Amino acid sequence: MPVPLAYLIVVLIWSTTPLAIVWSSETVNPSMAVLLRMLLAAIIGTFFLVVTRIRLPTNKQALKLYSYSAIGVFGGMIWGYLASRHISSGLMSLVFGLSPIISGLLAQKILNEAKFSPVRWFAFSLSLLGLAIVSWHNISSGSSEWIGIAFVLLGMFFFSLSGVLVKSVDINIHPFATTLGALYFSVPLFFISWLLLDGELNIDQWSQRSLSAIVYLGVFGSLIGFIAYFYILQKLQATTVALVTLITPTLAISLGAIANDEPVGQHLFIGAFFVILGLAIYQCGDKFLQRWQKNRADRING
Repeated sequence: MPVPLAYLIVVLIWSTTPLAIVWSSETVNPSMAVLLRMLLAAIIGTFFLVVTRIRLPTNKQALKLYSYSAIGVFGGMIWGYLASRHISSGLMSLVFGLSPIISGLLAQKILNEAKFSPVRWFAFSLSLLGLAIVSWHNISSGSSEWIGIAFVLLGMFFFSLSGVLVKSVDINIHPFATTLGALYFSVPLFFISWLLLDGELNIDQWSQRSLSAIVYLGVFGSLIGFIAYFYILQKLQATTVALVTLITPTLAISLGAIANDEPVGQHLFIGAFFVILGLAIYQCGDKFLQRWQKNRADRING
């Protein structure tokens, strides 16, 4: 699969995933909704694994890769689903937008990547300011959205940690094997979470929209999306992969407002502006500054 196509698939799926999570959790308990999603993906994935005869390695390095991948699948998803009862899909995507910066900080410790430049620290500060604007409004208004923001921040941290740890494993296997291995590691954890957090079925309360969203997330969000994600993660730097989150918040916020009548207040608009501006500076600021300094030096010397 061409890397640009895989990247586009990740962008489109991640843009629609927050809204699908909110819909899937409307009438199904969040812990059950994410369990059904991952279980469906694992069953379908196993079927295709058998049909395509893709090898699923079980050596030490492969098991380490699966476990690291499961950190993002389980840690990122369980907290995201718990947050879906408290915040809008657009806000969920916006908070996850901070993952490139968190990935960069973690990569310094885990992958020995270069430390942040002053430009990147400035970008980090802008993004935090945007998140603070959104969070302060929700806290001061007495809304429970701050709980959802806290949950999503936890999910975003585990997602970022997983992406960096995966890059630390020196192994070359099929992205489908990585996806299925991560699902095999994650499904038991989701089952235990459901037992601890809910433990009830209440099937008679499940709506058609929630079930449709679960199926969509199981097939596209957990299977196709993860395959494309792990594929580009193998081909690109972790921070470049995380650049997807620069694009998805705007799409997710717009989709939530159009399809789910989610309010887009002034605080969210201003906060999103600072978060996305910070992310843009984080990704492009140093290159722009270096180009400007080079052009300036050329003019002086010329």
